Amino acid sequence: MTGTRTSWPVELRGVTESVVTTLGPNDLWNVAVLGLHSTNPVTARTWGNTRTRRNFHRQGGGVIQFTRDPVDFVEAALSIREEAEPVLDSADAWVEIEVEQVDSGETDGTHWEEWELMPVESEIRERRVPVTSRGFAAVVEATVAASRLDVDGYDTAELRGRLEYFEEVTRTCGGERERAAFDRIRELVEW
Repeated sequence: MTGTRTSWPVELRGVTESVVTTLGPNDLWNVAVLGLHSTNPVTARTWGNTRTRRNFHRQGGGVIQFTRDPVDFVEAALSIREEAEPVLDSADAWVEIEVEQVDSGETDGTHWEEWELMPVESEIRERRVPVTSRGFAAVVEATVAASRLDVDGYDTAELRGRLEYFEEVTRTCGGERERAAFDRIRELVEW
């Protein structure tokens, strides 16, 4: 997949949630989520001693993917998932990136590292008319709340309340895949 520098295959605004795969020492691609900050250059933070952070240090990059599949997003956010190939079937677009650590620090007892992401090669696999799905948005927000449960600096009771609210939105406004994604959140996280 390596090639010459390219641009991002999608417009990034604010913080764009993505799925990232990074090659691990077992030659499998770890699947995780990564929030992309639309600065110039694009940056992202890893929090804690994650596989993504370790693989960024080990490999110097990975593959960012843009997917609308809520189940794939939940699996990336809340489980340990490894794949033989770097690009998920559900990815509408992907971009191979090189990374450079540019900052680090600690917030509320959690170590973080900031990375600049430089696109190397990309592909748009499917173009879709954008839609606004409250169910999908609720699933994404639920994964953020779930990932912060019992982390110093966050109010666990407040996060549990958010999860209950996001579940209600998902069950009311989501389709079959969104409801399946929330079922998976329930399987992966106790609250």
